[in-house]
Amino acid sequence: MATETSTPDGQTIDFAGLAEKFEEERVKRLRPDANAQYQELGDSALEIDRDPNADPNFQRAPITEEVDVLIIGGGFSGLMTAGRLREKGVADIRIVETGADFGGTWYWNRYPGLQCDAESYVYLPMVEEIGVIPSEKYVKGPEIFTHCQGLAKYYDLYPATLFQTAVTDAQWREDRKRWIVRTSRGDQIAARFVVSGTGFYGSPKLPRIPGMEKFEGHCFHTSRWDYAYTGGTPRGAMTGLKDKVVGIIGTGATAVQVVPHLAESAKHLFVFQRTPSSVAPRDNKPTDPEWAKSLKPDWARERRERYTTFLADLGRFSHEVLLKDGWLEDLPAEGGADDASGAFNTIRLMKEIHDRIDSIVTDKKTAEALKPYYHYFCKRPTFSDDYYPTFNRPDVTLVDTHGKGVEAITAKGLVVDGVEYPLDCLIYSTGFDFLADYARESGITVTGRDGLSLEDYWKEGPRTWFGMMTHNFPNFLFMRLPQTSISFNFVHTADEKARHAAYIISACLQRGGVAVEPSREAESWWIDEVVAKSGPGLAFAAICTPAFYNFEGDESANLTLNGLYGGSSRSYIDQLEAWQQDGTMAGLEMTS
Repeated sequence: MATETSTPDGQTIDFAGLAEKFEEERVKRLRPDANAQYQELGDSALEIDRDPNADPNFQRAPITEEVDVLIIGGGFSGLMTAGRLREKGVADIRIVETGADFGGTWYWNRYPGLQCDAESYVYLPMVEEIGVIPSEKYVKGPEIFTHCQGLAKYYDLYPATLFQTAVTDAQWREDRKRWIVRTSRGDQIAARFVVSGTGFYGSPKLPRIPGMEKFEGHCFHTSRWDYAYTGGTPRGAMTGLKDKVVGIIGTGATAVQVVPHLAESAKHLFVFQRTPSSVAPRDNKPTDPEWAKSLKPDWARERRERYTTFLADLGRFSHEVLLKDGWLEDLPAEGGADDASGAFNTIRLMKEIHDRIDSIVTDKKTAEALKPYYHYFCKRPTFSDDYYPTFNRPDVTLVDTHGKGVEAITAKGLVVDGVEYPLDCLIYSTGFDFLADYARESGITVTGRDGLSLEDYWKEGPRTWFGMMTHNFPNFLFMRLPQTSISFNFVHTADEKARHAAYIISACLQRGGVAVEPSREAESWWIDEVVAKSGPGLAFAAICTPAFYNFEGDESANLTLNGLYGGSSRSYIDQLEAWQQDGTMAGLEMTS
């Protein structure tokens, strides 16, 4: 292969040189502690794992009850599952939610600039069912939170929900054919079915940096935004920071959205970067009222289907594109990560990001530090019109740690390369656990038939049927990512899983089934499918810079079983739909 390749617009890219640079930067960031470099909010000594939006004095008496379906979590997955169950006539539902309202990710995250990255017409769930048209192409956090509340009201879910309550353990009682579910408030609920929708952005994480507990200024995590300190609203105008020197650790998807607002409000902002994000243009725009009036029935489903189909195989889509957004515009044209044309396209896309940075950021040293040197999709792509221009401000300083991260935290500030940066306020924009073990992800102890713990059964990696059920754990359904597929529009695959769960539960109730679980053979069949299609994904993960997608480069992690199903999201959804249409409940063992 030639080391230089010309693009259609006449540019020349040093393919081999950039590929070498990508590998150099990947190796630089490898750490022996991998994911162990992080800790959960509640495990730190900072005491910042509190809900700033809930009543700290909330109390209620514990309840004891029996229900048909208990849903853990009131985020998108929980809301959609409850809605789909309601549509199938399943009325006896109880939801248990840690927060004080519905929303999940969109309840906890309320930082300034919060916005969806997939276009809202396909991202907001069940818009046509409840008669909502998003106000703009990429709606902001408050509108998405309001939409979640609207879904809950439409399906009458508020009376069915226990808020500010966490499920602690669930134990299958074979003699009763029920799950006995206990909570942090002393509740004991006997449920025929349990659906776990605990989410994959529900466990914020912090880095393990020496001296964190010594910092004397104010600190918080972006998912627990402290407006009592900063002032302002999710739209910005944080007047409480006007005389404050602020530091933010992290330059991922959250930071790309929040940094411009911090820059506008703070006396001075220091952005501490280990690995830069790729930031493409946002180009948001309000919804055209005439377009909204022209929509025909079933428009949302058709648009969502087209979106997923176009993106299913990273670029095999028609030229007659129904919709256009950053995901579509920036996808490789052909090929996978393990083939030369695919690798070239991921490099070409990053070269375009580099050119964009050079055209915007005036300081050459800062511009070079902002350039991402890894294959597109190794880290989550982001979109913003304001992020790169922010670094032209005299009151904003990028502190590049050259892949090493912050060295230490003192009483006064952060230390990088032996230099202390004094701060009044420190904000952790350090992300969430992703594809973590279920017990760690949810905080729930699950015990199945014959006292078998889920943690023990999955100690070598999850064993599931379609990523949703597991043998020896009857009537327990998971709305997780491992061994399932994910579209660039997460909500589509989540809704299809919600429909699948509702189908299984309602069919079991209608047919007089008291317990249903995948056979060992069906479970093994799906594991074989996952393993057989894992090759391209594993090959791509191996050449990627350390990130949450590849467990921070941990070669000992079981990426095959803990990772995503390697087939396309379209293929995964088609298999769920075909199984339902068959109607025989193939692969499931039902006890009458």
